[in-house]
Amino acid sequence: MGQQFKLIRPLLLLLFLGVTRLAYGQENTTPINLETVLTLGGANNLTIKEYKLKQDLALADFAKAKEWWLPNLYAGTSFHQLWGNAMNSDGRIFTDVNRQSFWGGVGVNSSWDFGNGIFTANAAELSSEATALETEAQQNQTLLSIIETYYDFLVAQLYAESYAQLAAQAKTIADQIEIQVDAGLLFESELLLAQSSYSHLQVQMMSAQLQQNTKSALLTQLLNIDPTSRLVCIDTVLTPLTFEKENLELETSFEPAYQKRPELKSMDLMLQALNAEKKTTTTGLLLPSFSVGAYGSYFGGVFTPVNPTSSINASLIWTIPTGRLIYGGKLKQFDARIALQENQILQAKAAINREVLYAKGRIILAKEQLDIALEGSRLAEKALDQCVQRQQLGTVRPFEILQAQEIYINSRLDYLTSVSSYNKAQYQLLVATGNNL
Repeated sequence: MGQQFKLIRPLLLLLFLGVTRLAYGQENTTPINLETVLTLGGANNLTIKEYKLKQDLALADFAKAKEWWLPNLYAGTSFHQLWGNAMNSDGRIFTDVNRQSFWGGVGVNSSWDFGNGIFTANAAELSSEATALETEAQQNQTLLSIIETYYDFLVAQLYAESYAQLAAQAKTIADQIEIQVDAGLLFESELLLAQSSYSHLQVQMMSAQLQQNTKSALLTQLLNIDPTSRLVCIDTVLTPLTFEKENLELETSFEPAYQKRPELKSMDLMLQALNAEKKTTTTGLLLPSFSVGAYGSYFGGVFTPVNPTSSINASLIWTIPTGRLIYGGKLKQFDARIALQENQILQAKAAINREVLYAKGRIILAKEQLDIALEGSRLAEKALDQCVQRQQLGTVRPFEILQAQEIYINSRLDYLTSVSSYNKAQYQLLVATGNNL
């Protein structure tokens, strides 16, 4: 690792000194690094906020479901006045009635539907727990997307800066060759090649700047920050990361990942919630509904005469739903929803298998790229050193120096791209195996 850093250090210092000066020399510039984007993403990302709001809604639904056993209290007064006809309880109608009454008191009414209340509240609790885990899973996926975008932005920034420096060097060399051509010391073809190289590097620089702007816009959206901000990465070292021992043997079982992935935990809780709610149409039908109402008041004429009056009513009722017994439509609905949820769990497991295998394969290939790119950078560095020595002896043409520098920097960029790919794969494996970011 120390040798790798030694090889890329000259390029990185050169690039980031210019970037840092630019970052702190402009208004509305936002310096970022990996820690910054993870913090901003967790706090500001609108997708994560949406799932947190859904979690709040699920908790509110659970709080509402728990209210089923609480009674309703009431207190107040009422007046009654009737003129004209009134029917007596035995069916006779009285005419020219002038009736008035007053009621003032307190009371309580409550109805307990045990078959629905108990199981619905249990299902709501499980659903709220599932929503919390779904939020956790979505946060992991969103932060993983932010990490990948961050590394893409960093690499694009490095490319743009390196091609800008190469283009500036190419312009200087082309100007030097033009002077020598005018003096008759070099052929015009060498000038044309130098100018063509300068144009090519300008195109490469603009392409890298376009890619940098694209990734910057996407990262700004993911972080939900001021869209007019100019993002500039201030990471000064890009080194390979390893979160666990590099044992990339494919495991025979994915069960550890299943047990840790919040998506599967959430889906399993939702399955439990469906089974709990299903009991409202199975076990719940055996449970009665109990109602009670009572009040204490003063009742009588309007203010006088009034006398203490109390009442209590209670009932215990078993409901026999004939539609459920004949067709069982609601039960069939629950069975279908449960079967669908079980199928979705199997699909999620298959997706986890693919994510883990893909991440491990990506790490293996990225590691091989790292080794190849590192060897290529050593060769390019050696070639550049020899060109510099020949330049000091006056035996190398300026155009050869530019070519050597371009190859050298491109080899370093290949290495940095490989590091970026390797680190992104490490984070992907971290999430795929059920770890939180």
